[in-house]
Amino acid sequence: MPFGEQPAYLRVADDLRSKILDGVLAPHTRLPSQARIRRDYGVSDTVALEARKVLMAEGFVEGRSGSGTYVKERPRPRRVSRSGYRPGYGASTFRQEQADENVKGTWEAVSTQEGASAAVAARLRIEPGDRVMRTRYLFRTEGEPAMLSTSWEPLAITGRTPVMLPEEGPLGGKGVVERMAAIDIVVDNVVEEVSARPGLATETGELGGVPGHAVLVVSRTFYASGRPVETADVVIPAERFRVAYHLPVK
Repeated sequence: MPFGEQPAYLRVADDLRSKILDGVLAPHTRLPSQARIRRDYGVSDTVALEARKVLMAEGFVEGRSGSGTYVKERPRPRRVSRSGYRPGYGASTFRQEQADENVKGTWEAVSTQEGASAAVAARLRIEPGDRVMRTRYLFRTEGEPAMLSTSWEPLAITGRTPVMLPEEGPLGGKGVVERMAAIDIVVDNVVEEVSARPGLATETGELGGVPGHAVLVVSRTFYASGRPVETADVVIPAERFRVAYHLPVK
């Protein structure tokens, strides 16, 4: 096939998608039947079926047993704001993950000690099996599950200190920068990498989504003089949220 030329089923899917996005086919409207698509676009049954499969895979339509295929109501994405650290601005754990002061949120957390996996050890520059504190968070925005986060901190740094448990003690819930400062460790850099993948069943179950739907993963590591002191994976449902960065210009 020549470069830039689309197969027939993609051309049909593109046109139907445009009608959905333009509101011609409104949410909860029944998608034209396979016979109607075949007739309107002059294509075969196979092409019509494949076009419908594309729209279903993209999340624009859904099948209803015994009724047909209908246009899905797509949520308007809400913003998850992230920014570089500013003293007094990102003190709480929730503010560490959502930098918009206008957004109200809560979180639940569970911490356990474990041996570092090979992947976590590489990120923290420790040996596999070294002890770390693993903390899992579920963040809610206005009561709605919004983010999951799993963080790991080397117990060689925080063990037997007042900040060993991120959510307990005098600085519980204050965020990495403040907690590390309490044990004379100055966090001076943070690196974030953003990727996307299908959501795992356990993740989407906690976030109120569908297994396999795309999630955004923010992999973050805090450093003090080049030494990693905490690393975390923040999981955000891509269908309901978008990530916006506010970065200072120096």
